[in-house]
Amino acid sequence: MAAAQREDPAPLYKDATAPVEARVRDLLARMTLREKAAQMAQIERTVVSPRALTELAAGSVLNAGGSAPRERASPADWARMVDDMQRLALASRLAVPILYGTDAVHGHNNVFGATVFPHNVGLGASRDAELVRKIGEATALEVRATGIHWAFAPCLAVCRDPRWGRCYESYSEDPEIVRSLTGIVTGLQGQPPADHPHGYPFLASVRENVLACAKHFVADGGTDKGLNEGNTICSPEDLERIHMKPYPDCITQGVATVMASYSKWNGEPLHGSRYLLTDVLKGKLGFKGFVVSDWEGIDRLCEPRGFDYRYCIAQSVNAGMDMIMIPHRFEKFLEDLVFLVETGEIPMSRIDDAVERILRVKFISGVFEHPFSDPSLLDSVGCKEHRMLAREAVRKSLVLLKNGKNQKETFLPLAKNAKRILVAGTHADNIGYQCGGWTIAWHGDSGKITLGTSILEAIQETVGVETEVVHEQSPTEAILESGGFSYAVVVVGEVPYAEWLGDRTDLSIPFNGSELINRVASKVPTLVIVISGRPLVIEPQVLEKIDALVAAWLPGSEGMGITDCLFGDHDFVGTLPVTWYRSSDQLPINVGDVKYDPLFPFGHGMKMFRSDEVSP
Repeated sequence: MAAAQREDPAPLYKDATAPVEARVRDLLARMTLREKAAQMAQIERTVVSPRALTELAAGSVLNAGGSAPRERASPADWARMVDDMQRLALASRLAVPILYGTDAVHGHNNVFGATVFPHNVGLGASRDAELVRKIGEATALEVRATGIHWAFAPCLAVCRDPRWGRCYESYSEDPEIVRSLTGIVTGLQGQPPADHPHGYPFLASVRENVLACAKHFVADGGTDKGLNEGNTICSPEDLERIHMKPYPDCITQGVATVMASYSKWNGEPLHGSRYLLTDVLKGKLGFKGFVVSDWEGIDRLCEPRGFDYRYCIAQSVNAGMDMIMIPHRFEKFLEDLVFLVETGEIPMSRIDDAVERILRVKFISGVFEHPFSDPSLLDSVGCKEHRMLAREAVRKSLVLLKNGKNQKETFLPLAKNAKRILVAGTHADNIGYQCGGWTIAWHGDSGKITLGTSILEAIQETVGVETEVVHEQSPTEAILESGGFSYAVVVVGEVPYAEWLGDRTDLSIPFNGSELINRVASKVPTLVIVISGRPLVIEPQVLEKIDALVAAWLPGSEGMGITDCLFGDHDFVGTLPVTWYRSSDQLPINVGDVKYDPLFPFGHGMKMFRSDEVSP
């Protein structure tokens, strides 16, 4: 009787000093099949309820791009929301905390006021591995400040065709450049010790780091005609040589999670490929973290999408999918997964393997011991130090494509003390356009969608007090002929987009950009800045007419990084991470092709100052 009255000792899985694998085994042994199935579920934040997290014990929550606690929610609002969810999870039978994940792909880009870094294509132009690692560190801190544990980054796509709507998420068309920038994983997660077991998930600090996610496994950037979620047609050798190349580097750094690609390889959907998810990723590459699906990724395994949901679940889980980004029909998923195990269509051993992997990542993440946000980090979101880092990244991402109408007379740097200058174009004063997709909204937006400095504001800040800056989005002939302009800066480019919304076959400059450039450059010496996620068509007559051309990619919130170079305070260092084609008829065109005749070759990038000159 006395023994029975004594309380049970604390379960082993709650003992922070016990080895991770012992804790995993102990907790797994205590779970019912339904509880295991719930750990494999990731639900959207709008689906969260006491039933979902306390009664059914869902394993993970995410927010869709643009899904926020409220409009312009503060970092504290985000932290409060995640903490409230965590309290619900900790009230479940076994008190297993959730992992909350978010698409922090160029900074903590869903959060108003966070630092927005250049998109990956711009970082690829910088070729600066240390800069990219530091961006990982800064992003991790801002994500952590909001109570979030997991960033769905980095994207390791090797984009082979600019018609693809996600090309700006790719560092380069060259797998070696993508490989060289995988150190962002260490930036996000921290540096594993030299003796860290290969492939085992790692997190250095529950205060300063977040779990990373290498995505989208594999060959998302190689689809035929650049079609989003399309089919990559290539040999196993090319798959390994081009698209698989960056993954081993991430696995060596202890990347905790890998997200499967929506795309197919030679007709087989990645979400259902046992060969690639299990034999290659978990077997050959030795990945010990967990594989997560993309948003409704398993639904795409049947037509109409998700119609035969049990088939979709069985195909993906048996292929090696560990966590399913459902994200809405959680109870249907639970019911169907339990049914499939009970009827023997999915072996219990597969469920146990998936849940072991998920729990392993939860234990190494420290979320059992530190489930809640740290309010002392809130001031890091959008802080000056991070904005200065973003400004440096913008500066280093710029590629100078043309400088002067001939080699003897350069056009840049621009004079700061010019009497009167014209700033024109759709993208000169638009933070939303400057940031691109995956910023506040899923597909991005126009206007002052977050805090930052536009290119116009940066120019106004940089020029002398005597300089008159005339801003006209589309200047009339009368304005152009009114005269007195020392030079014009015309900023053109793409409207923000994400995923399939960005698939395009017409890659001319939107908003009649070429016509505007021609009109201005006919009357005033002109610098053109292109804001885009990919090279756009620059017609020969346009290129001939303008005096200078800069590719600024999607620079993010810190426009001052652009003027740092334009006015000569820093030289240009960026070089093209992708081939700048002459016309869409040439696509796909990649460095190393037998027939290679681009407008600007891969690796092209000019400097304003000769190497024997010193930048002022």
